[in-house]
Amino acid sequence: MTQTSRHPLTWVPSLYLAMGLPNVMVGVVAAIIYKNLGVSNEDIALYTSQMYLPWVLKPLWAPLLETYRSKRFWVIGMEFAMAAALGLVALCLPLADFFRLSLAFFWIVGFASATQDTCADGVFMTTVSKTDQARYSGLQGMCWNLGAVIASGLLVSLTGWLHNHMGLSWVQCWVIVVALAAAAMALFGLYHLRVLPPGWPSHLHGQGLAGGLKATAEAWVTFFQKPQIWMMLAVIFFYRFGEGFIEKFGPLFLLDGAAAGGLGLDNEALGHINGTVGTLSFIAGAFLGGFFVARRTLPRSFFTLALVLNIPHLTYFYLAQTLPADTATIAVVVALEKFGFGMGSVGHMLYMMQQIAPGPFRMAHYAMATGVMALTKWGTGSVSGLLWNAVGHHYSSFFGWVLVFSVPPVLLAWLAPFPQDGREDTAAAGNEAPVGAH
Repeated sequence: MTQTSRHPLTWVPSLYLAMGLPNVMVGVVAAIIYKNLGVSNEDIALYTSQMYLPWVLKPLWAPLLETYRSKRFWVIGMEFAMAAALGLVALCLPLADFFRLSLAFFWIVGFASATQDTCADGVFMTTVSKTDQARYSGLQGMCWNLGAVIASGLLVSLTGWLHNHMGLSWVQCWVIVVALAAAAMALFGLYHLRVLPPGWPSHLHGQGLAGGLKATAEAWVTFFQKPQIWMMLAVIFFYRFGEGFIEKFGPLFLLDGAAAGGLGLDNEALGHINGTVGTLSFIAGAFLGGFFVARRTLPRSFFTLALVLNIPHLTYFYLAQTLPADTATIAVVVALEKFGFGMGSVGHMLYMMQQIAPGPFRMAHYAMATGVMALTKWGTGSVSGLLWNAVGHHYSSFFGWVLVFSVPPVLLAWLAPFPQDGREDTAAAGNEAPVGAH
């Protein structure tokens, strides 16, 4: 069996696991590390949110990647780069200047992860037919989220176990766990050397820097020439607007003690909730979302998926109001939010992939769409600390505003345009793969 004919099940799960893990290490786990090491909520929200910028800026260099080597080359190269950078994060945590140094290395992880995301999505979109994209969307979303849950659940739980049962300091715990994450990325790189297909080459391949710069300009021009593009970008930007605030402050709320208005969980409990109950909820939601879209089509299911993602934001408002002490109750309530996030995210991903990306610059245009999604996370994360100060450090008021911010996504999903007619997008400008290439 050649690389280009390998069945998607041999590489799609590992590819999206390898995308989710470093993304959440940078965006979520870094915040928990700094919380354990004594950094304030405001500084955590501000500085870790800036690490979303590589995903915002990746459209600036995405077209250049089309001109050199293969998509497979960039994916595997970035996985090894992330392994090295995470190793350096682990090494600098015991140092006095750990905050500044670790932020710098997390930035490197972020740029490598954003580049990997761009090319990995390119491999998927140019190797798997549109029909199979819908078929595997649940698996794709599940594995990305599973990678995220491994990082924010199992690895965080391990630090709690090491701290509570082995008596290690938080610094020692995180050195071990971040080193394990680095080793995982190296193993992904080794596995993908064997199984990952190269992706269909772009018509820009081999044209060098001049061709890449020209293509970059053309990609931006053609992107904004797409029908109803501004409305589609508004849909993409606001779809997970409320979720952005929960992603940044949800773990801090769960970890903060009762005196600060939080639930007072330790790392071990937080990790178990995210890594066991959260994992099952993600899997159920993502698979149900993929099945739902496959049966009803994306245009007919998109509004429902937006509701499923945003309505469960009520869970954190409920937790902040009632402050339950029972870990099982907290786990069930958080699981409802995880289920909605897993199911609703399928609509977000497929909308970008099937409505915004199609055309001769498919990989670059999808990178631009996901860059807008990252802009949401950067913006909500950056202002979440300001909102936290504005509500007087009261979590119930903070999550009350999150409910308000969850209304525009639903309204825009109702109005979302669908200019693509759903037909198989074949060989646009020589940038597509033959359908069924597995």
